[in-house]
Amino acid sequence: MNIRRIRKQAQKGFTLIELMIVVAIIGVLASIALPAYQGYIAKSQVAAAYGEISPGKTNVEDMFGQGNGIVAFSDLGLQTSTSRCDISHGGLVTAGAAGTIVCTIKGNGLVNGKTITLSRSQDLATPGAWTCATTVSAKYSPKECPGV
Repeated sequence: MNIRRIRKQAQKGFTLIELMIVVAIIGVLASIALPAYQGYIAKSQVAAAYGEISPGKTNVEDMFGQGNGIVAFSDLGLQTSTSRCDISHGGLVTAGAAGTIVCTIKGNGLVNGKTITLSRSQDLATPGAWTCATTVSAKYSPKECPGV
């Protein structure tokens, strides 16, 4: 009788080796998943920052189409600072002028402090042509705005 009781008690729970194996597997999975997750977050933060300054292009073209220049930053229809980026502009003063809209990204360490620059050309053949450039790594930048 005593032998059967001992066997039943010995079979309860997990052994230390089994628990160590489970912890090792979780550690390996976490070491793979965390960098992938950080990259995904960085890419989404860059896309969101680009989305915040893109409407500025339309507003600039609308102002210039009406024959007006950009008198104040509020004419761009953008805020100077958002949760995603600090926004500035340069050169967009008179109708038809070349200039830039720049977003300095606020995000995780992979993209924090990097910039997205929308540039308007003054080329008379293609008025209002906008280009985009960024200092963000190409693997995190949106396809409309190639990175470095």
